[in-house]
Amino acid sequence: MHDIVDFHAIKPLSKEVFTDLVEGETRRLDIAVETTLKETEAVIIIHVEPQSTKQTNFHERMYQYFSLLYHIYRKPIVPIAVFSYDENWEKNQYTMTFPFMHVLTFNYLTLHLRKKNWRDYIRANNPAAAALLSKMGYTEDEKVQVKKEFLRMLVKMELNPAKQRLVYGFLKSI
Repeated sequence: MHDIVDFHAIKPLSKEVFTDLVEGETRRLDIAVETTLKETEAVIIIHVEPQSTKQTNFHERMYQYFSLLYHIYRKPIVPIAVFSYDENWEKNQYTMTFPFMHVLTFNYLTLHLRKKNWRDYIRANNPAAAALLSKMGYTEDEKVQVKKEFLRMLVKMELNPAKQRLVYGFLKSI
């Protein structure tokens, strides 16, 4: 997907707020942007939903967000879930079936930070990569090395003091 998305054409969408009429909860989409595919006029929406705790109905929530976004924008949507907790959660699909009929299969992309090797990201000149390093897979013995590399990344990026403080806050969780 990365190779065909035009990252220069990204336009953040407003912070969409949805109210669950049944349960009465109000939810806000974390990240939703509009962009185009390279060398085309095709407009897409990318919805990224970070999830820091296991939630058994998360796949249904992803479908609800997708449906609500589609209802508002009527454009193709790429849904992505970013899991940052230790437990293994492999579900990337929401289905609705009956004994007499299959109604729906909704799929979304997943990124399990714990399954990513932190060493693959230490050369990135990207504050998000540095911040997410703290949630990637590393052993207890590698903890000190991860902190060193995190600080090295921070120095190389030459961020302004406010951004540096924001990214540095993630170091505490290592």
